[in-house]
Amino acid sequence: MNSLQKGDKKLLNAWAFYDWANSVYSLVIASAVFPIFYLALFSKDQTYIHVFGTEIKNSALISFVTAAAFLKVAFISPLLSGIADYVGNKKFFMKFFCYLGAFSCIGLYWFSLEHIYISLLFYFLGLIGFWGSLVFYNSYLPDIAFEEQQDAISAKGYSLGYFGSVLLLAVSLFLIMSAPDAEKIMQMRYSFVMVGIWWIVFSQYTYYYLPKGNENSQRITNKILFNGFKELKKVWIALEHNFALKKYLISFFVYSMAVQTVMLVATYFGEQEIQWESKSAATTGLISCILLIQIVAIFGALLTSKASKKYGNITTLIFLNCFWIVLCVAAYFIKLPLHFYIMAALVGLVMGGIQSLSRSTYSKLLPETKDTASFFSFYDVAEKIGIVIGMLVYGAIDQITGSPRFAIVFLAVFFIVGVLLLRKVPKK
Repeated sequence: MNSLQKGDKKLLNAWAFYDWANSVYSLVIASAVFPIFYLALFSKDQTYIHVFGTEIKNSALISFVTAAAFLKVAFISPLLSGIADYVGNKKFFMKFFCYLGAFSCIGLYWFSLEHIYISLLFYFLGLIGFWGSLVFYNSYLPDIAFEEQQDAISAKGYSLGYFGSVLLLAVSLFLIMSAPDAEKIMQMRYSFVMVGIWWIVFSQYTYYYLPKGNENSQRITNKILFNGFKELKKVWIALEHNFALKKYLISFFVYSMAVQTVMLVATYFGEQEIQWESKSAATTGLISCILLIQIVAIFGALLTSKASKKYGNITTLIFLNCFWIVLCVAAYFIKLPLHFYIMAALVGLVMGGIQSLSRSTYSKLLPETKDTASFFSFYDVAEKIGIVIGMLVYGAIDQITGSPRFAIVFLAVFFIVGVLLLRKVPKK
């Protein structure tokens, strides 16, 4: 078909629609159904599995694999960014990672403890595919939208992603809960297949309208390949001359470790530590809590935005970190489903707020520059490395103590350090 011009509404909508296609992964696989499915494979008396030559606790194992995947993502993101900036065929790379993630989700249908290595590989590659495709998806934004259009179309993408992922999760929940107990595991396997098919099918609308890439069709040389790392180095050097931004980034790196870790392990914690009446009640309760978090997070982001206008970004972030400290300590004592529902609502309230405010605060602290992509690439890599450290710490404590309660409480330390570091950031 004929290429659409930059700023064309049809092109903008097609770009934003990829959020509808891929966000089902982050909600169904990363947050809701897969964690429940994974732990359901283990009996109550079998929480350890022999893998990689040693006995590892089930929740600790998935934490370590997740950390390894994010470490891989943190390393390849600058490489992919360098390619995305210079090579014309961005659509090819975006498709590659999209299909890698989608087919890996379908591969989770065969996930089993008997074939744990290939099963974990599907999980690992699904995460790589999701985050890898986002690098190229995000890099398209300045190519398809003018500066005055970018905020609106980016927000539209997030909205489409939220509604699409919640819709498929609701369908999955209905299929799982309407099935007899003996068939619930199979329905969860079907939900993984639905994620993969949904991702592939709906992304075709995006690919149909997106251009091949920028007009530059250079071959991939070492200079181009490692350009992303060079850009990160330039940002690191620039931080030496920007006291406020440097202090803020260090504080963000620390508290973000805990925020992202809590989001990734919440379902595993709820399944293992809450006294549900039955397996069926646990499945319903946990997926409902994920939906609750998603909905409350929207209001949390709005409330945080209003608070930041009145009290300032740094003061509001300090308050949010203090709130997270209370939640981590309180998590040690919760045991009943009602407690977990209340905790989920409170987590959603501050989860949406701290994520949106952290990014906007970083944006406000950036120096006058046209090279904002490099600064946000640095921000993204810092966040991913923080996730690696947070998941490794959580997994190690869970493995050593045999209880995720101690691991959750320890995450409060990151928030405490985050508060101390934020106090050193100039409030204006």
